[in-house]
Amino acid sequence: MARGDTPKDSYHLVGISFFILGLGTLLPWNFFITAIPYFQGRLAGANSTAGTPGTNHTGPTDAFNFNNWVTLLSQLPLLLFTFLNSFLYQRVPETVRILGSLLMVLLLFALTAVLVKVDMSPGPFFSVTMASIWFINSFSAVLQGSLFGLLGTMPSTYSTLFLSGQGLAGIFAALAMLLSMASGVDAQTSALAYFITPCVGTLLSILCYLSLPHLEFARFYLAKKPLQAHAHELETKAELLQADEKNGIPNSPQKAALPLTLEPEREPEEPPEPGKPSVFMILQKIWLMALCLVLVFTVTLSVFPAITAMVTSSTSPGKWSQFFNPVCCFLLFNIMDWLGRSLTSYFLWPDEDSRVLPLLVCLRFLFVPLFMLCHVPERSRLPTLFPQDAYFITFMLLFAVSNGYLVSLTMCLAPRQVLPHEREVAGALMTFFLALGLSCGASLSFLFKALL
Repeated sequence: MARGDTPKDSYHLVGISFFILGLGTLLPWNFFITAIPYFQGRLAGANSTAGTPGTNHTGPTDAFNFNNWVTLLSQLPLLLFTFLNSFLYQRVPETVRILGSLLMVLLLFALTAVLVKVDMSPGPFFSVTMASIWFINSFSAVLQGSLFGLLGTMPSTYSTLFLSGQGLAGIFAALAMLLSMASGVDAQTSALAYFITPCVGTLLSILCYLSLPHLEFARFYLAKKPLQAHAHELETKAELLQADEKNGIPNSPQKAALPLTLEPEREPEEPPEPGKPSVFMILQKIWLMALCLVLVFTVTLSVFPAITAMVTSSTSPGKWSQFFNPVCCFLLFNIMDWLGRSLTSYFLWPDEDSRVLPLLVCLRFLFVPLFMLCHVPERSRLPTLFPQDAYFITFMLLFAVSNGYLVSLTMCLAPRQVLPHEREVAGALMTFFLALGLSCGASLSFLFKALL
């Protein structure tokens, strides 16, 4: 290869590696929430190792509020590391952050798989599971931000592949659940197989990361990293704010930071050099997009999965009732959320100056009572107004598509409202509000569950 020539991505190995790495970053969130029925079965106390992952256990009481805690403890690390990113990324080497996080995620998934075979009383099992969820999502937050920074040195096509992998993580988890349920083996073996699956996925992610320095195409772009390091100090995830203007590729509730400066070459500096962007001035420009983003995720996480995972089929017990929640809650949500985000590839409506956008965002609050009035057996206050399965499926379709589309839309419109040299700060602010919305929604889920 002549000096200066850009090498080719032979057999698309680098693209495949980043796709798998994107998938690996969100396996923890998706595999834990999809397995909520399994954990509820273990916490019910009856035959503590016999719960099938997808069997919907909605007993008379849920003293542990597992649905709510798993959501909250999955989102708080994202909010925490939004603040700690600058400190970590300047002081901890990239290889340590990425490889160390992947190894810890693998270890914690292996622990979760081992616990399937361990007979524990509900209290200690709940404590160990919550600690595992907190730490595995903390390492995932560090991993995700570090990989976003790594993508800043690559052509934007590779951020698209990374985000595609993230968007498919939820679908992958739901399919793994359905396969484990349909395998015909005993409940304990089914649960063990389910939790071994993300171990294999994480191990594959480790191999993909280790392979990058051995691929000529990756070496060519990663060699530019020292020259661009200061571009990633503020917030590596802030660099992912603009890609959906081109591709609309999704992420899942906690995944929505989109590329801001993904081209390998930097924009030429404008003479004279613009002053340091004012956070307050930028916030004045993007406050509506930031508020819409917070409200979208607040609504989503307030009922998904805390309330939606409690909805059961109104039909008589059988195969459909067994597969109802994994299919109609988790698989359907992830597919339609992915579709909603992909729609921004074709159109962006309404625009940033329209009053329709905040109206659409506020209308999503209607989903809260709609889901609460579906067929949830574990209730003591509210009536069941929508008992048929068709109601829940219809609500979930609209809920998921609107979540994906509005998240992608707000993240696409935000960069349009600031000057080019302000986009990095705008990206950091949007990342913070994204995490804030997730945490607010997870916190509100406790209230809505108490009102059932």
